[in-house]
Amino acid sequence: MELILIKDVEKLGFADDVVSVRSGYGLNYLIPQGYAVVKNASSLAQLQSRTKAREKREAKLLEQIHEISSRLETAALSIGAKVGTTDKIFGSVTAYHVAEAIKNQCSVEVDRRKIKIVEGEVKVLGHYTAEVGLGASHKVTVKFEVVAE
Repeated sequence: MELILIKDVEKLGFADDVVSVRSGYGLNYLIPQGYAVVKNASSLAQLQSRTKAREKREAKLLEQIHEISSRLETAALSIGAKVGTTDKIFGSVTAYHVAEAIKNQCSVEVDRRKIKIVEGEVKVLGHYTAEVGLGASHKVTVKFEVVAE
């Protein structure tokens, strides 16, 4: 049985994929749960229109990603932290702090879960780097400095 997936299905495929499954699996699970539709002329036409719309959105998003990545690469971020007498930070600087610095200093909203600090934990004043994910396969390296407040 040939089906077109509407949503991602684990171990089967992603949305808008054409898959071949056994009829019982398709008729009893995938179609009633809203994961797939039967492959026919009208559903293929809908699939083509969805792929064209998705390609237009991705092209527009790609332009925005390039503009944002160029702004982030040239930015010199500064993160303030409270320190003791030996330049050790009370606590540590995390991805949340980096995301807030990007938001405040570069006017770009970044998901903190997509930020990875390369050096691991930041517990001392100094210069560090972080990788910021801007989509499925786009990453930008951002340099930041931790200074005393």
